Amino acid sequence: SLRYTLTNERHVDPSEVTDFNEICNNIHSILEKFKDNSFRHEKPVIYHLDVGAMYPNIMLTNKLQPPSIVDESVCASCDFNTPNKNCQRRMDWVWRGDYFPVTFNEYLHIKQQLQVESLPSKSGKGDNMPFSILDAEEQDEIIRKRISEYSYKVYGKRHVVQEVSKNSLVCQLENSFFIDSVRKFRDRRYKLKGLVKSWKQRLTDATEKGSLELIKECKDMYVLYDSLQLAHKCILNSFYGYAMRRGSRWFSMEMAGIVCNTGAEIIKEARIIVEGIGRPLELDTDGIWCMLPSSFPISTKFLLKNGSSISASYPGAILNYMIYKKFTNHQYHELIDQNSIKYDSRSENSIFFEVDGPYLAMCLPASKVENKKLKKRYAVYNFDKSIAELKGFEIKRRGELNLIKIFQNSLFEVMLSGISLELCYHELGNVANFWLDILDTKAKNMDDHEFLNLISEHKMMSRPLNDYGKQKSTAITTAKRLSQFLGEEMTRDKGLTCQYIISQKPFGSSVTERAVPVAIFQTSESTKLHYLRKWLNDFSIIDTNPRLIIDWEYYITRLNSCIQKIITIPALMQNVANPVPRCPYPAWLHKKIVNKIDNSTQVLITDH
Repeated sequence: SLRYTLTNERHVDPSEVTDFNEICNNIHSILEKFKDNSFRHEKPVIYHLDVGAMYPNIMLTNKLQPPSIVDESVCASCDFNTPNKNCQRRMDWVWRGDYFPVTFNEYLHIKQQLQVESLPSKSGKGDNMPFSILDAEEQDEIIRKRISEYSYKVYGKRHVVQEVSKNSLVCQLENSFFIDSVRKFRDRRYKLKGLVKSWKQRLTDATEKGSLELIKECKDMYVLYDSLQLAHKCILNSFYGYAMRRGSRWFSMEMAGIVCNTGAEIIKEARIIVEGIGRPLELDTDGIWCMLPSSFPISTKFLLKNGSSISASYPGAILNYMIYKKFTNHQYHELIDQNSIKYDSRSENSIFFEVDGPYLAMCLPASKVENKKLKKRYAVYNFDKSIAELKGFEIKRRGELNLIKIFQNSLFEVMLSGISLELCYHELGNVANFWLDILDTKAKNMDDHEFLNLISEHKMMSRPLNDYGKQKSTAITTAKRLSQFLGEEMTRDKGLTCQYIISQKPFGSSVTERAVPVAIFQTSESTKLHYLRKWLNDFSIIDTNPRLIIDWEYYITRLNSCIQKIITIPALMQNVANPVPRCPYPAWLHKKIVNKIDNSTQVLITDH
């Protein structure tokens, strides 16, 4: 693996390395000790192993582009179809279908039954209309609804999900216009990333020298090139999304399936290797967060005959050698003569793992649902206790409840406080209790503006209100209510921002029907009173104080849910007492605790 890394990644001949055999022997002796003593008790180190530009490089390695997906009939008429041809690359992908469990005869029976029924029209005007004269769109909607109800009643489920393994032929002789565009964007991004690193180093040097003018120049150039590389990253990743987008000029679901399946197989193989030497923590689409033993060889430095040195990551070398053995395209054809249409066949692989780290700590929240894990949600800390990466939490999302976002931000600031695990959770518990106290006291120490900003949510309407039809959501309810006192012209265009709170009334109504726009509290007292009485279905309302209208239990439940995921459930899993006693465990977890404490309690037959 180290020889492959030197040759293919560093482009250095191993014979130019003066201490190659010595380093290999040293690593071999360490691995032998791991083999003899596989159960180790030592401090782990957190690393992120990810594939650089995974999907674009999978496309480049396998010459995957929409026109390259062919079948046997296309190959049969090809001029290059000779007995010893090596241009057909067969690749696997997985088709996933979601369908109703009813049979075709049952579908016909349901449709026949509807033909003799009269149903209300979508417009809601007039008497019921025969099914046969309804619009095709309405008929389709009614049939789907009726089939869904029938499926649930007869089969106990509304949908069946089936996965079928398939394979397709990828032509290696197809005009490479699509791949050439991907390669150009990838190479330009790599160049920009190199400039980002260069200017970051210059910024560090300028900071040490203390030159303000030089610091400003380096900072500006660093921001410029970082923005450019991010822009190229967005465009580069859009090639895959474009190919799987129905209606696009170069659409190919087979190609998208091959790219996705190949990426999944790479991560599966990498996980097997990581499980052999450490412990995977989180699997992403293009990488693995893991813990490795601190004594495992991570980074190696090779001395060259010319006096210079190069470094290489050993875990990265292992994974990249695995990719070379299992995912290299040995059938890659490249056009070398346009006039004679002559191709050169070679092996191609541009898929490489990169190793980032080490990191100080990683926070992984728990799921409230039994036997389920939360995906793509974690916080990673550098050794200076700054956040290296934050993914999946509400704090990163636009429009989420401000209370949750501010609460999570407070948690992450004290996440690494304390000299022990118990003290760390104690600090987190103090933060949770602080915010629970605010809700329990109905934010009495806050002014109305600060209070409404804390418990409100923002949602943006991506389409005009009329385009949503019969859909229901808190944002749609808010938009409808905004139009009532601000005018319908507010909802005619897309992009309307809806800021709302959840009211306690009308009792028994769903959350979507209890959304109240915050803008109503900025109107005159008479307008405020009129619409609040109407929306809350309570004409006895006299006081329009938002604290008397809000559903406090709803917000306490939302906060408790976040506390359970980040604090109480992880604490229990790490054998730490509940840091927030007034935030109860989920019912299934509480039941497990009770059974564990009292083993003499007889188990009910209904528990199984």
